[in-house]
This record gives sequence, C-alpha cells and structure tokens, in this order.
Amino acid sequence: MTDTTAVDAAVDTAPDTRPTKIMYVAEATAHGGRDGYVTSQDGHIQLKVAMPPELGGNGDGTNPEQLFAAGYSSCFHNALILVGNRAGYDLTGSTVAAKVGIGPNKHRGYGLAVALSVSLPVLDREVATELVDAAHEVCPYSNATRGNIDVTILLG
Repeated sequence: MTDTTAVDAAVDTAPDTRPTKIMYVAEATAHGGRDGYVTSQDGHIQLKVAMPPELGGNGDGTNPEQLFAAGYSSCFHNALILVGNRAGYDLTGSTVAAKVGIGPNKHRGYGLAVALSVSLPVLDREVATELVDAAHEVCPYSNATRGNIDVTILLG
C-alpha cells in the first residue's frame, strides 16, 4: 500500500501558477514549419522562418529560438519593472537579454535551455538580486518553464 500523505503534501505545497482569468490571447500560425513563415492573427507579425546554419539550414530568416528569446526577455523585463516599481525603485537603463539554446534530449526529442542576462546599473547587487528573484516568480515565461527547462539568470 502506498503512503499518499507525502505525495499529497508535495502537491499541496507546489505553487499553482495557472492563470485564474485569461486577460489576453495571442494567436499565431506557422506555415511550413522551420522553413516557412509565421503570421499573427492581428497582422503585426509576418516573418520568414529558417533553420539556422548550426542546425543545417541557411539562416535566411528568424527561428523559433530567437522568437522565444525575444518573448522571454521582454516578458521578464516587464516583470522586473513591475516588481521594481512596486518596491519603489527606478529601473531606468535596465535591460534583459536572453539566449535560448536547443539540442537533443535523452528521450529522442529536443530540449531548450535559457540564459537571461539582467543589467540593473543603478541598483546595488543585493537589491538587484531581490528584484530579479521576485521577477522570476512573477514572469509568466518563468512560471511556464519552471521545472521543464534549465533557466540561468546572470546579474551583471
């Protein structure tokens, strides 16, 4: 017989990061996979997609990893600004850069790894670290990837 108490306790302490209300839905369509193009429903995105040379392509277009890096960096930066403003800090001049790597995993598929480089030039390191940690809890990309991919945050 299995002791479910420990399992129930672990489930009860895991944070539930699912939205309680959907406030916005983005919609995009891929045509041709990694060698095609992507569009958004509202027409703001119309991009050629191509495999990077490192993956055997010609690199003549953007790729899903660049798009993920752009989305994650802008979302994390917004979360950082939000928690900074709530704490009364001015984050003028701050930036977040993302690197997204792709490679084979142990299950015959592919996985991602992310490195976020955060620059908070007007804050001391202790305050900057606290804000980055708080932003990592707030950011929807961080919540979606937590436990699924390696995310490294570098504070510069």
